[in-house]
Amino acid sequence: MAVLNILNYPDPRLHKVAAVVHVVSDKHKKLIRDMADTMYQAPGIGLAATQVDFHERIIVIDISEKKNNLHVLVNPEIIEMRGEQICEEGCLSVPGIYEKVKRSEWIKFRALDIEGNPYEMEAEGLLAVCVQHEMDHLLGKVFVEYLSPLKRNRIKSKLVKQKKQKLIL
Repeated sequence: MAVLNILNYPDPRLHKVAAVVHVVSDKHKKLIRDMADTMYQAPGIGLAATQVDFHERIIVIDISEKKNNLHVLVNPEIIEMRGEQICEEGCLSVPGIYEKVKRSEWIKFRALDIEGNPYEMEAEGLLAVCVQHEMDHLLGKVFVEYLSPLKRNRIKSKLVKQKKQKLIL
């Protein structure tokens, strides 16, 4: 397995809309395994293919304590939403930044698994937030875009400055 490079905000490739996966091929299965390795090593609880510069509709999520309950969502689609919750979110593409975002409290979604088999699932709490957050990536949206322009610009400036400092070292 390989650990992939995660794009950092404000990289314009994070705004690319992901294409539908027509057939879950061996190439996709390898990508899914590599995405899981990347997410676990980061460490994170979710990763969308867009974040590793692969622009097809694929997500991996694991919110379990022991990191042994991987959810694979290929072509995910939310079919029902209920309630509201405000959660503090972070993102592997926006390292070190955590902000409150309003999301649906409960969702029902459908997707394909790693073998290309369709399934439906209900999610609430953290899992619901994570699915919505990662699905935003597939639409070319990063969670900081829910924030005010002032906060977003401060975050962007901070991340650009951090990147320049790393290049100097």
